[in-house]
Amino acid sequence: MTETDALQQLISTRVEALGFELFELRVGGTRSRPTVQVRIDRLDGGKVTVDDCAVVSRSVEAKLDEVGTLGDRYTLEVSSPGLERRLRNAADWHRFVGRKASVSSPALNGREEVEILAVDGEPGREVVVLRDERGHEQRVVLADVKDARLAFHW
Repeated sequence: MTETDALQQLISTRVEALGFELFELRVGGTRSRPTVQVRIDRLDGGKVTVDDCAVVSRSVEAKLDEVGTLGDRYTLEVSSPGLERRLRNAADWHRFVGRKASVSSPALNGREEVEILAVDGEPGREVVVLRDERGHEQRVVLADVKDARLAFHW
């Protein structure tokens, strides 16, 4: 197990105990001053609040200080995945049926903004049903999606 894998496991366990999912972990910075970016999502499907981030930050910081693998000069940043969050797996697609997404896939001839209508198929062979801005529906194999993010217009 690599150092990053061990850190991810440690943080994930701590985050899940608080009722959240570790959505994403990024480690950067320098060896003497590492930066740990933690993106969390609520297990109950609700929206992540600033207070949620503070609770998770205090808990993760206490554990990181206890373990000591990052030293005492690290920076910890805890946030939500954001309004234009990545869609990573079938569960994310299911959760956001009815929402708009910016999707990149060869099946769409590049990137297109679409509405997520449904997710069909068995695990590992999911197909998403999408409607483009012209009203055309298309079925895209989830494995063929290169990148997808929720679309948000200001």
